[in-house]
Amino acid sequence: MDISSIPSPCYVLEEAKLIDNLRLISSVQEQSGGHIILALKGFSMYKMFPLVKQYLSGATASSLNEARLIFEEMKCKAHTYAPVYKENEFDELMSYSSHITFNSLNQFERFKDKVAANKEHISMGLRINPQYAEVETDMYNPCIVGSRLGITREALGETLPEGIEGLHFHSLCENDSFVLERTLVHVEEKFGDLLHQVKWLNMGGGHLMTRSGYNIGHVAKQIERLRKTYNIEVILEPGSAIAWETGVLVSTVQDIVDAQGVNVAILDVSFAAHMPDTLEMPYKPRILGAYQTELPGKYNYRMGGTTCLAGDFMGDYAFDEPLKIGDKVIFDDMIHYTMVKTTTFNGVALPSIGVLSTNGEFELHKSFGYETFKEKL
Repeated sequence: MDISSIPSPCYVLEEAKLIDNLRLISSVQEQSGGHIILALKGFSMYKMFPLVKQYLSGATASSLNEARLIFEEMKCKAHTYAPVYKENEFDELMSYSSHITFNSLNQFERFKDKVAANKEHISMGLRINPQYAEVETDMYNPCIVGSRLGITREALGETLPEGIEGLHFHSLCENDSFVLERTLVHVEEKFGDLLHQVKWLNMGGGHLMTRSGYNIGHVAKQIERLRKTYNIEVILEPGSAIAWETGVLVSTVQDIVDAQGVNVAILDVSFAAHMPDTLEMPYKPRILGAYQTELPGKYNYRMGGTTCLAGDFMGDYAFDEPLKIGDKVIFDDMIHYTMVKTTTFNGVALPSIGVLSTNGEFELHKSFGYETFKEKL
């Protein structure tokens, strides 16, 4: 990658790596007979939707805007789920949706007649809560006590409401197929009888099948077993897996300060505004060419963000050579989730977005300025 041709800051998607991921995921579909769709909450770079559509079975939306983007840019209708739907948006939402999943029986009762009266058939489903998840960070765990997401078995009767054709659960977060297998024990124990009453099961996201070491054959067997046991369509909608390790965030050192004995490299990016998931999850992003911890005999730095938020920093990293103002600092694996969460907090400009094509050429897709900031306020 020729860094000199890339503006800073900038998200850079590597097309060849995205294609590799899509081919692998497509192979899971072929082996299992299941359907894998793109979750826009993890990757919404619509420039790549035509490519994604060549390999995957569609996309899933969590809002009216996402459903519209799928309809306009992927040229298909969305599998739509949101915790609540708004009365003033629902008619338009239906026009972009092939499936609509309701988070509660209240929501289903409120909107079912609208769906039934729609001129084109929309398959309705309910989100269920298996009350089991192997997710360590509570913020990302949809099955903790008090979760608003999904319906527990005790809230459902022996028969699903008329008009419900599918069930949907989402309780994984960047997990492997063996976590899925253990989760399915709880899903089938609680809802197995209801699976015989539906046409499809959506197993949500969190299936990190493009991570090194993920057992593709094992997940394919889980999908195939469910299909055959219950005679249903099985759908997965991974967020991270599609764009996992497909690109970077390029930044530049703007200043280096001695903060009471700590060397801080202040960058033209912000962890709070441009990489908020590093603070939410939390996790420490990799920097290409750097060590992930302080090391004796190396040049140690804390990475400082560009906003005035005191906590806008990430430490500590070690380098073989001292950093200088103007040096590039490249954060790895920044395409999934990170891009979709960026904000203009403090008035900082959003990073540009570009693609490194398979022929090695960099193409700038989009850049942002004052109007982007102003239009949000």
